[in-house]
Amino acid sequence: MSSGLREGARKKLLGQVLRDMKAVHEGQIQAALQIQKREGGRIGQILVKQGDITEAQLMLALGRQGGMEVLDLSSFEPQPAAVAKVDEAIARPFQFVPVSFDGKVLVVAMGDPINKGALDDIRFTANCEVKGVVADSEHVRVAIEKAYGKEEQVMATILKEIEEGATTPVTQRRSGGDVTDLADAEEMANSAPVRKLLNYILYQAIRDRASDIHLEPFEDEFKIRYRVDGVLYELEAPPLHLSTALISRVKVMSGLDISETRLPQDGRIDLAIGGRPVDLRVSTLPTMFGESCVLRILDRSVVSLDLEQLGLRKDEVDTMLQLLKLSHGIILVTGPTGCGKTTTLYSALNEANDVGIKIITTEDPVEYDLEGVVQVQINEDIGVTYARCLRSILRQDPDMILVGEIRDKETASIAVEASLTGHIVFSTLHTNDAPLAITRLVDMGVEPFLIAATLEAVVAQRLVRRVCSECRELYEPSVDVLREIEISPEQVEGRKFVYGKGCDNCNGTGYRGRVALFEIMMMSDALRVMVVDQEANSAIRTRAREEGMRTLRESGLLAIFDGLTSVEEVLRETMTTL
Repeated sequence: MSSGLREGARKKLLGQVLRDMKAVHEGQIQAALQIQKREGGRIGQILVKQGDITEAQLMLALGRQGGMEVLDLSSFEPQPAAVAKVDEAIARPFQFVPVSFDGKVLVVAMGDPINKGALDDIRFTANCEVKGVVADSEHVRVAIEKAYGKEEQVMATILKEIEEGATTPVTQRRSGGDVTDLADAEEMANSAPVRKLLNYILYQAIRDRASDIHLEPFEDEFKIRYRVDGVLYELEAPPLHLSTALISRVKVMSGLDISETRLPQDGRIDLAIGGRPVDLRVSTLPTMFGESCVLRILDRSVVSLDLEQLGLRKDEVDTMLQLLKLSHGIILVTGPTGCGKTTTLYSALNEANDVGIKIITTEDPVEYDLEGVVQVQINEDIGVTYARCLRSILRQDPDMILVGEIRDKETASIAVEASLTGHIVFSTLHTNDAPLAITRLVDMGVEPFLIAATLEAVVAQRLVRRVCSECRELYEPSVDVLREIEISPEQVEGRKFVYGKGCDNCNGTGYRGRVALFEIMMMSDALRVMVVDQEANSAIRTRAREEGMRTLRESGLLAIFDGLTSVEEVLRETMTTL
């Protein structure tokens, strides 16, 4: 294809490309343009959402628009010379398939033209000119299976490479036992097969939407576990003697000291998988049988920073929007670790983000990038603490401030001061429900009259797993089930409950994704008086419910009635908040 043709293709609007493909007609394009004008967003995604085109058609159109040739892979047969030029550890994560190689130019087909920049990685490793073409994403997936075999064989192939390439066995460090040879560990950590093995583990975790990867050496085995939707699942793991090499590889990538195995260490790895930026937070911990390593995955592409997508009901969204219009005050989001507090706060800031509002955040770590928001990374090792940052932030003329977490009296006091001087302060606390946030602040040493003067609302939340949409089934709950969630048969008359049978879409779990349950306590004059009088938490809770606060358990029941989650999930997450 000539450069002139490519320039012409780039100038074409996406709607025109789709019309040329006969994927849409003019009426559908005009309707999508009206939605775009009214609600914003990209025209391609609007057409997909409306059901006018498929995701695969959109990818093909984007490829054509970018000047890429379109290739039909329906009758694809692998060319060994081409397959040999692209490592499987790159092909699978990025969904590339090598099509042909004439000795000079390698042709690579991709289902997602957004990954075009990753062709540079292939040019570097293949050491030849690479030409990208676009193909149907499902055809690409099938072609990868043809070229490299079933994915189940990948781990076995990589382990075989490691065993064949190892000249010296790497010994696992044990308490009172053998000691790891540092030179051998470093050599193994940098070997191509170990790199490939770690890449494959990371790819699997990110593909399955895992939030954490656990690499755990024990006395007689090496375990690899992923946390998906809040639940840990064990995977096929390599032999125990590879644990040192694999964890050493993680330490090399995250800039940690490979020779230090006696102290805990923390680091981070920035990756791009499938064209998506992925941030890995690494933590190592010395144990009896070697270092345990946990990688927290921050995949920004799977998080929607939209209040309405979190699980908030219509009245709760209206309440949050009302809070964002305040000129001052403190808004707290509470709950245990990993319950989505940060995502809720970011969604709120994203909603409030405007050219006329100055927003500054202090976070540990900075989890998502928000355009137009000044974000500060906490680093306590060099004295960059929440309290110190907050003092400086107040001199930066902000309208809204996000404090990642109120951990001590000093941070709480400065947050109160910021609120009293005309700022909206968002932050998090670790408490089981909304009313307990008041008790926690008092325990930190904040005066009750200051809490009453500044606190505007407390949002408690939990995450429950969402029943898989592909295998959901309706059923009528038994009397025992109703008794367990404390509702009567009359209350559910005519309603059907749902559960997931298990399918490929949800890896047989019956669940895919999560939805949040909320308990929003708005501070009223009556509640402020109770705070100043230091009344019991139970009394504050009773009063808040009388004023309309919906508890976490009640929010869970509504989610069950809406067919979003199961009884078991609500019982598991709201047991202590009856």
